[in-house]
Amino acid sequence: MAEIKIESRKTLSYDNAVQKLKRRLFKTFIILFLSLVSLLVLYPLIYAVSAAFSPGRSISATSIVPFGNGVTTEHFVRLFSETNYLLWFRNTLLIAVGTSVSTVFVCSLAAYVFSRFRFVFKKTMMLALLVLQIFPSFIGMIAIYVILLRIKGLDSLWGMVLIYLAGNIPYNTWLVKSYIDSIPRAFDEAARIDGASHARTFFSVILPQASPIITFLSIVSFTGPWMEFIFSKLILRSNENQTLALGLFSFVTDKKNEYTLFCAGALIVAIPFVIFFVITQKILVTSLAGAGVKE
Repeated sequence: MAEIKIESRKTLSYDNAVQKLKRRLFKTFIILFLSLVSLLVLYPLIYAVSAAFSPGRSISATSIVPFGNGVTTEHFVRLFSETNYLLWFRNTLLIAVGTSVSTVFVCSLAAYVFSRFRFVFKKTMMLALLVLQIFPSFIGMIAIYVILLRIKGLDSLWGMVLIYLAGNIPYNTWLVKSYIDSIPRAFDEAARIDGASHARTFFSVILPQASPIITFLSIVSFTGPWMEFIFSKLILRSNENQTLALGLFSFVTDKKNEYTLFCAGALIVAIPFVIFFVITQKILVTSLAGAGVKE
C-alpha cells in the first residue's frame, strides 16, 4: 500500500513537472514570437526616425542599423530654410481642422435627425448612404473636378474641405446614428417637457451623451487629410496651396531623391497628432467618467 502511494506521488510530481515545463516553453515561445513581431513592426518606424537624423540625402547612404551613420539636425534646418514646409503644414492644418469641425457638425446633426425623426423617404435616404459608401471615392474624380470648377473651388483649401466632408458623411452618419439610437428617448422627452426645442435638445442633451463617438469621429476626420494624396494632387495646383502630402512626395521623386529630408518632414507631422490625441483623450476619459464607465 505504501509503495503504491509512493509511486502515485512520484507520478503526480512528474506530471506536475512536465506541465510546468510545457507552460514555461509555451511562455518562452510566446515571448519570442511577440518580440519578433514587435521588432518587425517597430523597425520601419525606428529606421525612419534614424534617417531623419542621419547625414546624407539618399536612402542608399543610410545604414540599416538605426543611427549607424551618426546624428545631425541639418535636415530639419533645411526644411524650414530651403522649402515651403511651414506653408504646407499650415495648409494641411487648416484643411484638417475644417474637415474635422464640419464633419462632426454635419454627421452628428444628420444622425440625430435620422435617429429621432420620422419623415418621408427616411429609409430610402439611409439606404442611399450605404450604397454611396460601397463605391470608392476616386470613381467620382471627374465629377468632383467639374463641380469644383463650376463653383470656383479648384486650387482652394475650402474645396478640399468640401471633398473630405462629402466623403465622410455616408459612413460616419450611420456610425453616429447607431450610437444615438442607444441613448434613451427619455432624455429627449424630459427636455421637451422642460420646454427645450429640438435644437436645444440636440446641443444640450444628445451631444454630451454622445461625446465618446463624437470624439472618435473628430480624431478620424482630423487625421485623414494629413495622409491623403490623390484628391490633393487633382485639386491643388499652385505652390501656395500645396499640402504636406504633396510637398513631402516631391522629396522622394526620381529628380530629388532626398529620403532623409522626407523622414524629417514626416517626423514633424507627428506633433499635431500627439497634441490632438492628448486633448481628445482627456475629453473622452471625462465623458466616459461622467457616463459611469470605468476604464
